[in-house]
Amino acid sequence: MLTTERHEFIISILKKHGTVKLQELVDQLQASESTIRRDLVQLEEMKLLKRVHGGASLLQRKGLEPTTIEKQNKARAEKQLIAKRASSYIEKNDCIYLDAGTTTAEMIPFLKEKNVTVMTNGLMHIPKLIELEIKTVLVGGTIKFSTNAVIGSNAGQFLNEYRFDKCFLGMNGIHQELGFTTPDPEEALLKKLAISLSNETYVLCDSSKLNEATFAKVADVSDAIIITDGNGEDAVAQLQKNPKVKVVTTS
Repeated sequence: MLTTERHEFIISILKKHGTVKLQELVDQLQASESTIRRDLVQLEEMKLLKRVHGGASLLQRKGLEPTTIEKQNKARAEKQLIAKRASSYIEKNDCIYLDAGTTTAEMIPFLKEKNVTVMTNGLMHIPKLIELEIKTVLVGGTIKFSTNAVIGSNAGQFLNEYRFDKCFLGMNGIHQELGFTTPDPEEALLKKLAISLSNETYVLCDSSKLNEATFAKVADVSDAIIITDGNGEDAVAQLQKNPKVKVVTTS
């Protein structure tokens, strides 16, 4: 099979399923693993896909944001490990900002014994924070129904009255050149403000978000410590080429 035919087949599989494993391509195309790896490198350079651990996935559309329900069970085990590692940086009596998101939500069970004060724009966090009787301040503003986040200019004005020891953010895209990004400009502004109000900032993301860029920039990748799982070795290595970038993995 010609190279162009393999490339077309790979892209067609990704458009249908979103992701594909390296071994599946080897079996279906009856080509060597080294040939398929080379194909994936070429297609990534053409910005047609993103290589991930054990295969490839389609690049995210810049302005498309999955709902909370769609994200909830994706990479759940990885998110729990990331959240546990992130929580280890919290000290007793810290005042923290906890961003809306499914990965940051996994931090909440680890907060009970820390005696922290939490400020959050994540409506999905509230029931668990109440259940565990964790002192919480809810950001006031406009509700974004798809992600259960509070956003908008009022949220920014509210947030600007506070200061934090640590800030924990979710992110849709992390790219060594294009920085931290999210599809919604209003959410990007709130995340950026939270960074400026915090002594330390941590960005929590599973490895599927690495080497991705969405519509609105939040900050440079050197502006926060990145905590991710161990499945994105190549992407982590690229990030670490910049000595100013700090990446912590769960493996």
